[in-house]
Order: sequence, then C-alpha cells, then structure tokens
Amino acid sequence: MGLLSRLSGSQPAKKASDDVLLLHGMLLMAGADGTIEQSELSTVQAFFDTLPEFKGKAFDQLLAEANRVVAKHGNLKKSIAALSEIQSPAIKKKCFVLAADIALASGDVDESEEAMLETMQRLLGIDDDFAKQVINVLQSKYSV
Repeated sequence: MGLLSRLSGSQPAKKASDDVLLLHGMLLMAGADGTIEQSELSTVQAFFDTLPEFKGKAFDQLLAEANRVVAKHGNLKKSIAALSEIQSPAIKKKCFVLAADIALASGDVDESEEAMLETMQRLLGIDDDFAKQVINVLQSKYSV
C-alpha cells in the first residue's frame, strides 16, 4: 500500500478485468460513429447474454465498470488504449471478432468503424492473417 493509499484510506484503482474490457471493446465499436443506435446496443446485449465470460453477471454492473474505464482515460476515444490491458490471448481474439461482427452487422462499415477496427487490431496484437479470416467469415455471414 502506498503513502497516498494509507493516508487517504483509499485503495488504488484496480485494473479492469478482461470481461469488463471485452464489453468495453464491443461498446467502443458500437459507438465508433459517435452514437450507439438501439440496434447496435441490442447486438451488444445479445452477445452479453450468450457469451460464457458474462455468465451470471449483470449487464448494468459491467456497463458501469466499463464507464469507469472511459472516465479513467478521460474520454471515450482515449479509452480504446485500455484494450491493451486484456490479459487473455483468447479474449483479445474474441474482442476483435466481436468488434468486427458489430461493425459488419450494420451493413456498411464507415471510416470511423474501419479506423476503430484497425486500432483494435494493433492494440490487441491481432495478426493480419487472423484478421483477414475473421473479416472473410463475417462478410459471408452478412452478405445478401
């Protein structure tokens, strides 16, 4: 415990857990264009309801923790850096897959979503081959 913690009686801010950062990544992509539409929020909620990382957890509680990640970094745009704190290699890949899924689900991927996905790929350490595979599969999923 550091001096400030001892004197103020507070604990240092703990790092966000992988599940919180996974939700944060999905929300970042949903809001990449500046707003989160109801359909995008429904997609995030559907993933939350079905993924094993969130089993037995309350959406509102993890959402509040994800909002603390944003506050810690000063704003939504800067908070993308928090994704580099994900510890599990599997969760890093899952975060990228889900972000790409959310981007492609809306039909058209705009420049802000494209830039967000590229930044996520870099921060999560996703190699180009894996990223291409993900995009190819998801394009098939959403092709008409």
